Amino acid sequence: MNMQAILKQAQSLQKDMMKAQEQINSTTFEGENALVKVKINGKKELLEVNIDKSTTLESDDIEALEDMILIAVNDAMKKVDKMTEEKMGKFANGMPGLF
Repeated sequence: MNMQAILKQAQSLQKDMMKAQEQINSTTFEGENALVKVKINGKKELLEVNIDKSTTLESDDIEALEDMILIAVNDAMKKVDKMTEEKMGKFANGMPGLF
């Protein structure tokens, strides 16, 4: 394989990686539990928090709500990580944890 072919292959790989990363960045991920639903983008930026309005909360329940928000956000973050690994893992060539 000559150097020009290697460079062309590297450029193609870079283009594919950038396309996959853009797809991840533009995807909205949802995390949820019984009372809370959150939306984040692929850059792990929190976009929206929705609390089930049919539930009435007493002041004692605020701590539980905070825990549920934390769980929902972490659930959405795991979904970003999963998609990132699925889309970008093929570019890592056996180097786990690269993305």
